[in-house]
Amino acid sequence: MRETRTLEFKETVTNTFLKTVSAFSNYDGGTILFGVDDDGNMKGLPDVKQSCLDIENKINDSIFPQPNYTLEVQNNDQTIKLLVKSGLQKPYLYKSKAYKRNDTATIEVDTLEFSRLILDGKNIRFEELPCKEQELSFEVLHRKLEESIQIETFNQDTLKTLNLYDNVNGYNNAAGLLADKNHFPGIDIVKFGENISIIQKRTTFEHISILDAYEKSIPVFRDYYQYEVIQGVDRKKMEKIPEVAFREAIANALIHRVWDVESQIRVLMFDDRIEVVSPGGLPSGITAEEYLSGKLSVLRNRNLANVFYRLGFVEIFGTGITRIKQLYEEGFIKPDFEVSENTIKIVLPVFENDLNLTEDESAIYKILSKTMLKPISEITPYVPFGKSKTTQLLKDLVQKGVVLLEGKGRGTKYIIK
Repeated sequence: MRETRTLEFKETVTNTFLKTVSAFSNYDGGTILFGVDDDGNMKGLPDVKQSCLDIENKINDSIFPQPNYTLEVQNNDQTIKLLVKSGLQKPYLYKSKAYKRNDTATIEVDTLEFSRLILDGKNIRFEELPCKEQELSFEVLHRKLEESIQIETFNQDTLKTLNLYDNVNGYNNAAGLLADKNHFPGIDIVKFGENISIIQKRTTFEHISILDAYEKSIPVFRDYYQYEVIQGVDRKKMEKIPEVAFREAIANALIHRVWDVESQIRVLMFDDRIEVVSPGGLPSGITAEEYLSGKLSVLRNRNLANVFYRLGFVEIFGTGITRIKQLYEEGFIKPDFEVSENTIKIVLPVFENDLNLTEDESAIYKILSKTMLKPISEITPYVPFGKSKTTQLLKDLVQKGVVLLEGKGRGTKYIIK
């Protein structure tokens, strides 16, 4: 047993646990075990009943507002389990400061995070706050609505229906994001060559409607990952990466990212994959497992998501990850999803059908699919066989035409064709 983001050990009852109570109350809840050392060894408490009173008194006297917690005596009256639930009246303060968990440590939140907690406690989203710019136009939104749902009129009532405007506060931030011109960041697209030192193209779409940014990213994608094959008198469009998967990844980034930071959505294009990186981790109330499984969706920007849904850019809320996985069901290399505290990254590999590889060849191929050029010294640590067999397998893959060899001698490197 070890400490985690939602589990902490305390060998004795001192005031240090109160910061963690604040952190658990402000975010996803958690458990503190008293009478257990930092390595997870049970040491026990000399007087469990008195310790329970001490814990309760310290919380009630030091954390404001009152957090939601329970105490439970365990292990034959030797340890205490303190279960702290995520609260609704955020922020929960200890000595006038709010805290959060950073892996297994408890740290004070910064000014931006503190303001987010205040909004969360009032059940207000950033997109619902009044936009600092109130002179806005919506020609792009108007055009998209005409194309998708054939609306006859577009006026202030339309914007009210979409929860983008009210008579008291005017336009909100969601309206600002959808406006033709705004102050918000957008999408930064970079196409790399053989390595990250070679930039073939860089395009940034910012300070425009996110609907416009979404649409303008598609032609850039098509330039590198679609081509035509002539079959007799017909031209057939071929896709290296499914366009639907790319659209889902971009839409997912736009409607789920945090918009109160000046960071672009980064789209990194390589010969063998696309990486879409959006600012902001998962919203409170959902775990990485729930997000990746598609079983639960928590909308960070529900008004934006509603507009994207009405326009047909997304289907049912929360199904984007599931759809991307389904598009790659027949693919040899699967998409990858990485969730951290501050970012979500979706990796879309070039679509490869069954290559008729052996199990050992497949292991080599999957290692190569995660990078560009690799020497054999960077492959052998990740496969369950030695250098000589790895060398032979690479030769077999070269003969099959799925891997290319570059250089000679010690400078030899391998790359997926």
